[in-house]
Amino acid sequence: MAKINFIEHDGTAHVVDAEDGISVMLAATHNGVPGIDADCGGECSCATCHVLIDPEWLGVVGEPTEGENNMLDLNPDRESNSRLSCQIPVTDAIDGIVVNLPEFQY
Repeated sequence: MAKINFIEHDGTAHVVDAEDGISVMLAATHNGVPGIDADCGGECSCATCHVLIDPEWLGVVGEPTEGENNMLDLNPDRESNSRLSCQIPVTDAIDGIVVNLPEFQY
């Protein structure tokens, strides 16, 4: 179980408890966190679950895969800390992570 801190673009915080093994995207959608569209359902074939990982957590979540990078490259708001939340598994290691939500999903 991990606690995930989702921060909306306007600063509104949503703290959720997520079960190990699901994705950060599912943790958001299962808990009604706004700002994650997840149009492809977690198949890494869109970028509508784009998030910005708090810099102190980048080493924990690791680098995006080539496929994830390809999807992120389609996003005009991509930043160095961008990830697709469907590609980040919930584990004890991310307990307390801060995940910032962009203003728009594409």
